[in-house]
Amino acid sequence: MDMTLLKFLLFFWLAGVILAAFAFPIVPSPRHWNEFPVIPGLEDKARILFFHVPMSWTAVVAFIISMISAIRYLVRKNGNDDIVSAASAGLGLLFCVLATVTGSLWAKFNWGSFWNWDPRETSIAILLLIYGAYFALRSAIDGEEKRAMLCAVYAILAGVTMPFFIFIVPRIVASLHPEPIVNSQGKIHMNPTMLTVFLASLAGFTALYFWMLRLRIRTMKAEILSLARADAA
Repeated sequence: MDMTLLKFLLFFWLAGVILAAFAFPIVPSPRHWNEFPVIPGLEDKARILFFHVPMSWTAVVAFIISMISAIRYLVRKNGNDDIVSAASAGLGLLFCVLATVTGSLWAKFNWGSFWNWDPRETSIAILLLIYGAYFALRSAIDGEEKRAMLCAVYAILAGVTMPFFIFIVPRIVASLHPEPIVNSQGKIHMNPTMLTVFLASLAGFTALYFWMLRLRIRTMKAEILSLARADAA
């Protein structure tokens, strides 16, 4: 399928998700397909679920792909794998920042402060520092092969620690954070309308990540080629 067509489909898909997330009313007893139920303790603020959780999910996907690409680089020593790993780590960091911002906005309205050092907030802050250090490492090393090698090892270590900060720490320490979307029973407690919009948002943000990854890889390759031509001249 033509990439331009895919771009427009993605735009309208996400526009539809955003429209549904904000336009569908929240009522005590939904009777129509375009109504969300009241979630005790969240009420109208429950709409953040359609953005905060998909952004967090997309960050996890990006960090995993960065780790896989790093492993591939160590095995094959192919520069393209290093590019994919770096590009995906950058997008993961971006979506991680967006998840932090949306979570902080929700915390302000629900807890009275943008930052409360809740276990989930603390773990995400540590993760941001870990991947921020990844790019500090990339910028500090000049040799391409040495940089790719060290960054690949770092990306693997960061990817291994990521599930600990995202999934384990928040569940073993007392938290103000609402019950996870996927609870300990492995179930999602949402009515059909809310679940449809939620899954559509997950799919949309995941597709957005892959589209952005494709663009970022293309941009990084163009930058490398431009630098090579400049050095040759």
